[in-house]
Amino acid sequence: MNVLIIEDEAAAVTRLRKMLVEIDPTTQVVADVPTIRQAVEWIKNNPAPDLALFDVQLADGESFAIFQQVEVDFPVIFITAFDEYAIKAFRVNALDYLLKPLKKAELIEALARVKKVGVVRDHAPLAIRSATEPPFVPIKRFLIRYGDHFKVIEPDQIAYIHSLQKNTFLRTKEGRDLPLDDSLDKLERQLDPARFIRLNRQLIVELKSIKELLAYSKSRVKVVLDPPYGEDAVVSSERSAQFKRWLAGE
Repeated sequence: MNVLIIEDEAAAVTRLRKMLVEIDPTTQVVADVPTIRQAVEWIKNNPAPDLALFDVQLADGESFAIFQQVEVDFPVIFITAFDEYAIKAFRVNALDYLLKPLKKAELIEALARVKKVGVVRDHAPLAIRSATEPPFVPIKRFLIRYGDHFKVIEPDQIAYIHSLQKNTFLRTKEGRDLPLDDSLDKLERQLDPARFIRLNRQLIVELKSIKELLAYSKSRVKVVLDPPYGEDAVVSSERSAQFKRWLAGE
């Protein structure tokens, strides 16, 4: 089986390559590309692989954009750290949708499904839908209710947003926690990506709340926040490269 990997994390590519060969030594990874632009160019200029493994969030955007720019006439499996894209993936008729950290047993099942189905799905629905999606407009302010009180919070007042025991809280720059009704997944899509970034499953931070950066392990980074965050604010390995690019303003 010839496999194309579209993934911008070098460590994730290495792990995928190793896992594929362990599952089936005859598997050939024909290429691994880290960006939408490079993926489109590769698909245009090379024979179709038997399968492609797509990460969702790439260095230059969501990989769903690939389907708008080139015909994808081969089976696709999405592998991502975020479950919020599942509906979108299945609208494009992906053969499977796997969550990071990827388990070998799940990949084995997905590959078996590809071999069993043996057909190319129609990827057109996503391109049609994506063309009609409204442009991103950051939320202007939050209206927060706590008890019998309401409070308006501007984005400039937010230090970070964190989850605790399945609840979501906004911490102001004065160090006050205020409850939010929405999940981090939803809030991540509403906040200005130039100013806010999600570090891990529990935390979204605002750029100016970052006080210090410390090497944690391998490519991971520990973020010291102001006001202080009670737990270690560690950038997950899946988000580390994206976080560094965000800091550099890319």
